[in-house]
Amino acid sequence: MEKYQMNIRKRMFQHKNNLDIPDISAKTSDGIRLYETPEGKFYPSITTVLKNRGKEGLFEWRKRVGEDVATYVSRKSATRGTQVHHYCEKYLDNGYENKDWNEYKKGRFLSYCLFSQLKPYLDKRIGLIHCQERALWHDFYKIAGRVDCIAEWNGELSVIDFKTSTKEREDNWNENYYIQASAYAEMYQERTSQEINQIVILVVTEDGTVQEFVKDKHKYLHLLDKELNLYYNTVETGK
Repeated sequence: MEKYQMNIRKRMFQHKNNLDIPDISAKTSDGIRLYETPEGKFYPSITTVLKNRGKEGLFEWRKRVGEDVATYVSRKSATRGTQVHHYCEKYLDNGYENKDWNEYKKGRFLSYCLFSQLKPYLDKRIGLIHCQERALWHDFYKIAGRVDCIAEWNGELSVIDFKTSTKEREDNWNENYYIQASAYAEMYQERTSQEINQIVILVVTEDGTVQEFVKDKHKYLHLLDKELNLYYNTVETGK
């Protein structure tokens, strides 16, 4: 383990430095996250739009395991996901020396181990990085959000999202992820006129399994339209 830690930095990543997209801020009120565009328009985040989609299964799970267990598992999952995402972002940003990685893993050993399983995929698959943790918006769809990563994946420009899971995920469990990533692809295209067709969801589980889901965004745009119509109809009617 010590030998691996001392050699964690296998490669340096190239970044596109001329991305001219203004940063925008967001605020959350009553569970709704809104981004303000440079023109002063307020758009909901894609996670806000999708938050009620498929929630019946979550309600059933919370009822089955009890509120205390459900709250503990949810908080643990959120913390784990945030930490792994931070590792990925810093690594792709060419941050941290080896000694910093060894220090930063203290108190976060599970997340560190999960990142270690993702790292070979990042080293092998990711090419030129266009942006990370970038707020985007779409004026036609009236939607916004903050994308994890947009980069070349096996040579094709892609929206890339990093996820953690307790166990392996079935493909149909990821539909919200696919809709969300497709929305980011549309946002990026409107902001830059550069089309993205490929979306990538990279999932690492607590047993060390890495799942790579690569999809075409066009299969999910009709679902994005459906959810946006449902959201705005609900906002307009107040129901």
